[in-house]
Amino acid sequence: MFIQTEATPNPDTLKFLPGKTVLEDGVRDFANAEEGEVSPLATRLFDVQGVARVFLGADFVSVTKTAESDWRHVKTMTLAAIMDHFMSGMPVIDEAADQAAISEEIVYEGDTAEIVEEIKQLIETRVRPAVAQDGGDIVFDRFDPETGVVTLHMRGACAGCPSSTMTLKQGIENMMRHYVPEVTAVEQALG
Repeated sequence: MFIQTEATPNPDTLKFLPGKTVLEDGVRDFANAEEGEVSPLATRLFDVQGVARVFLGADFVSVTKTAESDWRHVKTMTLAAIMDHFMSGMPVIDEAADQAAISEEIVYEGDTAEIVEEIKQLIETRVRPAVAQDGGDIVFDRFDPETGVVTLHMRGACAGCPSSTMTLKQGIENMMRHYVPEVTAVEQALG
């Protein structure tokens, strides 16, 4: 098995491409080992000393190391953990153990619902494909119709990336304000 690696804009995150499907549907972001317990792959990766975050995409795994760790050690051990996982035949997500809390989505009505749908479409068609190339993901959190502020979750390589604020403000915010005039600002969700 040959696993390719790619750098991301976040110097603490590397993107690993195992040449196989990682997730059939959606993405998963594990900010710590406890969250990763539902994934045998994430569990193996968190066992690697220096791994701080794991993000699973359709055909890639993004791993974020701690700031004090060195990629020379973490990369080698991460490659071994990914290879061991895929050779074991274990599932990427243990469906029986996956008791992830489903956050209650805010229900928008009327004009606000239409604005939110436009925002979500822009994120899905223009933002997510671009950041997925860098091993990250950005998802809609909420829209405040009173202030025009859109709040987004940064995941994978985007979480903690030094250029994420610039991406949000100069890239995504400008695009949103251009296509959806009701949007006044874009902010990152905390936590």
